Amino acid sequence: MNYTVRKSVRAQFLILVAALLLASTAVWAQTAMPMTATTSAPKAEMQSSMMGSPDMKQSMKAGMDDMQKMQMSGDTDKDFAMMMRMHHQQALDMADMELAHGKSTELKAMAKRIISGQKKEIAQFDQWLTKKK
Repeated sequence: MNYTVRKSVRAQFLILVAALLLASTAVWAQTAMPMTATTSAPKAEMQSSMMGSPDMKQSMKAGMDDMQKMQMSGDTDKDFAMMMRMHHQQALDMADMELAHGKSTELKAMAKRIISGQKKEIAQFDQWLTKKK
C-alpha cells in the first residue's frame, strides 16, 4: 500500500473516531444530570439514571478498540464499508442503552430513529461487502 493511500485511510479512520467521540459527548451532555449547590437528586434516582452510562462508555471503548484493531485492506471502499459498519453498530448499541436507561422522551424517540436508519445502512454495507468478496 503506498504512502498516499495509507495516509488517506488513516485520515478517514481518525474522522470516524472523532465523529463517534463527538456523538457520544453530545449524548452525554444532553443526558447528564445537572447538579448545583442548591439542588440534589435522591441517591437511588441518581444511581438509576446513571446505570446505562458505564455500559455506554464500555461499549464505545470496545467499538473504538475493534476499529483500531481492524486490518486495513488498502481498498478505500472496502475499508470505508467495514469501518462504517462498525461505527453504525456502535450507534445501535448506544441507542439501545438510551432506550433501556434513558429518561428523556425526546432522546428515546431519537434513539428509535437512529436504530431504524442505522439498521438499514448496516444492511446496505453488508450487502455491498458480500458482493465485494
